[in-house]
Amino acid sequence: MKFSVVITTYNRLELLKRAINSVFSQTNSCEVVVVDDCSSDDTQAYVTSLDSDRLVYHRNQVNLGHAATVNAGVKAASGDWIKFLDDDDYLAPNCIEEMVKSISLHPNAVICSCIAAQVDHKGHEVSRTPIIGPGSAFYVPQDDIHYGMLLELLPFGTPVQVACRRDIFLDTGGWDSNLDTNCDDIDSWIRIAQFGDAIFLNQCLAYRTIWSGAYNHKLSFTRRLDNNILMKEKIYALINEKHRSAMPSIESIKKYLKLHWMLVAVKQRNTTSALQMLDGALFSPSAWQLLFTAMFSRKVDKSSQIRKFVLID
Repeated sequence: MKFSVVITTYNRLELLKRAINSVFSQTNSCEVVVVDDCSSDDTQAYVTSLDSDRLVYHRNQVNLGHAATVNAGVKAASGDWIKFLDDDDYLAPNCIEEMVKSISLHPNAVICSCIAAQVDHKGHEVSRTPIIGPGSAFYVPQDDIHYGMLLELLPFGTPVQVACRRDIFLDTGGWDSNLDTNCDDIDSWIRIAQFGDAIFLNQCLAYRTIWSGAYNHKLSFTRRLDNNILMKEKIYALINEKHRSAMPSIESIKKYLKLHWMLVAVKQRNTTSALQMLDGALFSPSAWQLLFTAMFSRKVDKSSQIRKFVLID
C-alpha cells in the first residue's frame, strides 16, 4: 500500500516548509506531492531545489482555486491512498504509519479519518476534535456511514484529518469548484463513502492551523446555510433502507439547520442574517428537538450511539 500526501499551497512558503518537513519526517515513507496554485513568491524555486525522489511538484499555470488544485494534486500522485494536507497544516510523525496499520486490517475501507489538534498561528494547541467512538480505531460498514453522517455522529472532519483511496476519489469526480472552500471536502467524503467502509482513528495524528478571519468565515450566513442544507440533502438520499424508519424528515432537518445558523448569527450579533433565516423553523418542535439533541450529543461520549451500528476491529 502506497500513500501520497497531497499538499496544496499558494504564497505561503514558510508554512509550506513546515508541512513538507512533517511529511518527510513520517515513520512510514510516502510520496510528497506539492501542488502550487500559481504562487508569486519563492515557492517554485524552493520546492524544485529539494533533492528527493519522493517529491512531485505540480504548478498550475493560472490560479484555479483550492478545489481544482486538490484535484490536480491527486491526479499527479501515484499512491493507492491520498492524504490531504493544506500548506498551513502539518502531520504527526506517525500519521501515515497508523493509517496504514488500520487500513491493512480492513481492506474494504475507502476513507479514513483521525483526531486533529487545532493550533494557533504560533503552533500552540487550542483544542482537539472529539473522540467519537470506541477504542483507538474502529470501522463503520458502508451501509451505516451516511446515517451516521446525517445524525452528525460520524464527522469525517477537515482535509487534514482525512485520507481516501485515490481511485475512488478520481471515479467520483474529485472536489467541486462550485463549492470552493465551503463544503467541497464534505461533498467529496459523501460521494466516496458510497463505495466502501470508513475507518476512524481516535488518535491525534494531524494539526490544523486556525486563523481569525478565515475565508469561509467571511461567507454570508445564508450561503453557509444553503450549502449545509445541500450536503444534508445529498446524505439523506444515500441513507441505507435499514435506517429509513429511524430518520427524521428532510424538512425537519432543514428547519433544524435554519435554527442552528440563526442562533449562530444571533451570537455574533448579526441581526439581519438572523431575521433572514427565521422562517417557520422557530415554531417547529421537531427542529428544536434535533437542535437540543445535537447540542447534547456534543457534550457526551458518542460511543454508545455509534456502537449500535459500528463493527469494531
